[in-house]
Amino acid sequence: MFYRKYLKPLLDRVLALLILIPALPIMAIVALAIYLEMSRPILFRQRRPGKDGRIFTIYKFRTMTDERDEKGELLHDELRLKGVGKTIRTLSLDELPQLFNVLKGDMSFVGPRPLLEEYLPLYNDFQARRHEVKPGITGWAQVNGRNAISWEEKFEHDVWYVDHCSFGLDLKILWLTVLKVFKREGISQEGEATMEKFKGSR
Repeated sequence: MFYRKYLKPLLDRVLALLILIPALPIMAIVALAIYLEMSRPILFRQRRPGKDGRIFTIYKFRTMTDERDEKGELLHDELRLKGVGKTIRTLSLDELPQLFNVLKGDMSFVGPRPLLEEYLPLYNDFQARRHEVKPGITGWAQVNGRNAISWEEKFEHDVWYVDHCSFGLDLKILWLTVLKVFKREGISQEGEATMEKFKGSR
């Protein structure tokens, strides 16, 4: 409890600052690449539920185009994720702006990923426990399948993390995340650019 309540937030902010300083040139290059291929906006902003379901604005680099069909509706994610955006997503560089979310205290480095606000009424009591801790840039579900596993499996991993959160586990998850990024595993669900939307569990 001491680690989760006091030490983890402190370590998050210190680590975010240490990473942000050398990461700024990389972020500038990524931003320029996005601007040259897709113009503005550079950042993707969206409301997401955080700890205890409180809403905050998450920051990510934009990776999808705004291409639409003849009816004016956005094309499927898989069709809008290409070129620079696809490379940024594959290398997980789109997550870098979330360092600012960590500095603000909205997120942690490790925790359940913050999902869409529209999912809140769809969770059962067990799944809703994922909001007992701050959401993370990476998490136990991300190193155990990421988008290649089912929603139910993902939520089981999230709640398992809530019950077993520790300094040692966080270090393990961070190390496994680095390996996953280099191996480029679990980035998308089969047949999807990322993962199909959660529609509730039966």
